[in-house]
Amino acid sequence: MFQHTGRHMKLLRVMLLNLAVGVASSSWAATEVRLAVHDSYDLPKEVMAQFERTNDAKVSIIKMGDGNEMLNRLILTQSKKPLADAVFGLDNNTAHKAFDAGILANNQPKSAPVIAPIAHILTIDYGFITLNYDKKWFAQNKLPLPQTLSDLTKPQYKNLLAMPNPATSTPALGFLMANIGQLGEEGAFKWWAEMRQNGVKITKGWTEAYYTEFTLNGGSRPIIVGYASSPAAEVFYSKGKLKSPNMGNLFLAGGSYLQSEGAAVLNHAKQPELAAKLVQFLQSRTVQEQVITSMWVYPAVKNTPHHPIIVHASVPRHTKQLPVAQVSTKQKDWIARWVKVVLR
Repeated sequence: MFQHTGRHMKLLRVMLLNLAVGVASSSWAATEVRLAVHDSYDLPKEVMAQFERTNDAKVSIIKMGDGNEMLNRLILTQSKKPLADAVFGLDNNTAHKAFDAGILANNQPKSAPVIAPIAHILTIDYGFITLNYDKKWFAQNKLPLPQTLSDLTKPQYKNLLAMPNPATSTPALGFLMANIGQLGEEGAFKWWAEMRQNGVKITKGWTEAYYTEFTLNGGSRPIIVGYASSPAAEVFYSKGKLKSPNMGNLFLAGGSYLQSEGAAVLNHAKQPELAAKLVQFLQSRTVQEQVITSMWVYPAVKNTPHHPIIVHASVPRHTKQLPVAQVSTKQKDWIARWVKVVLR
């Protein structure tokens, strides 16, 4: 009997010890901070792991579709059931909409000195939206490259262009802004009506345009709306097989736009202090040196060195920018008009 009692006491002590360890472990568990991102977000996990170790935190990445889709979801949910503590992927065309909708925290952390600053948020990267084309396809089909946006409405270029929907995609929205900047509002929508007749293919996002529709990836469209840095990405991911890219950039007047992206602490964040640290971390040298070879955009923080692979990218000479006030006032109407002209 005493032996059984002794074993019971020993078992009880072990159970109490395990319970104490469990309670202690749960109390020491890393605090979760949630970062809303667009689908093109692709920073290496080890980069975020550095932030997690330094701040005893767990970063949960929440992908929410293309840039405009992400913003719309945050606007619909942030005040009632917040989905995230911070956001990355607002750009110079959408940051003001986020601010006006009240989803950004009133006090944002201090920004490092940056190229292409964005009002209300901290700039993380920038790049150039433009037309990419398949060099081999044009050579094999002996078709000269289009020289103007108007050329793309001609019969020989019918069914050649694929691009995302500006209502859901920030690259597509930037492209539309470039069109309007060059052709004017009426001229741009006249051009889009002609492009509809000439077989433009509209996808939900850039991913579908590039990986499904682009001829380089087995699709039927040799021209897509993408980024001027995409040729460098093609060489990089070939792992030495390519010495030069199979894709090039079409810098047509009215077809290129400077896009800068940033991050911000969201209103109603559960972890506002940790979210502020995370937003500032995205401007750190650790992150800035990774954005070229992970997301194929340029680091926004001044004096960040560029990866050598960027020699295969090129920069458009002219990128028309629309005034922020005009974009803020007209963007919703422009998107609605584009949808009506191109899709309905």
